[in-house]
Amino acid sequence: MLEFDFYILDLIRENIAGGALDSVMIAVSSLGNAGLIWIAITAVLLCVKKYRRVGMIMAAALIIDLVLCNAVLKPLIARPRPFSVRPWIDIIISPPSDFSFPSGHTAASFAAASALFFARSKLRWPLGVLAVLIAFSRLYLYVHYPTDVLGGVAVGILCGYLGMILVRNIYSSYERYLEKRSDQ
Repeated sequence: MLEFDFYILDLIRENIAGGALDSVMIAVSSLGNAGLIWIAITAVLLCVKKYRRVGMIMAAALIIDLVLCNAVLKPLIARPRPFSVRPWIDIIISPPSDFSFPSGHTAASFAAASALFFARSKLRWPLGVLAVLIAFSRLYLYVHYPTDVLGGVAVGILCGYLGMILVRNIYSSYERYLEKRSDQ
């Protein structure tokens, strides 16, 4: 599998990378740093009553992702990054210091985007495209293997789903609580 991973990374590096696209991919990738773009969008949604439930689903998905991806999977799997396995490769960003699998940028992006999909938000399509671009940028920048990105997609979708289930259960429980109070 590692040979296939490097084949894809080298294909991108040799056929796509370079020039103005370097700056674009650095900018796209930086949108995903620490999940800040997703946290900011979540905060805005939480502040608008009409979108609060969607914001809660995104918040839950991102929190689940943070724990699962960064506290459990990365340290458990402890996969070195591609540029550390191939030290002769020069990368154009500061080298990340944590482990490679799964891609945290991708996982957070897909947790947020899939939360929007599960909530049927109108934002799901443009932010889904952003999630895909952030995921691709991690390959372009040679800081993740394709399998890291695929793992991040899977973790993110799972977290988006779990966030939706959690918020739905909280809302259902709250509605039952209100019904019981009104019956008394």
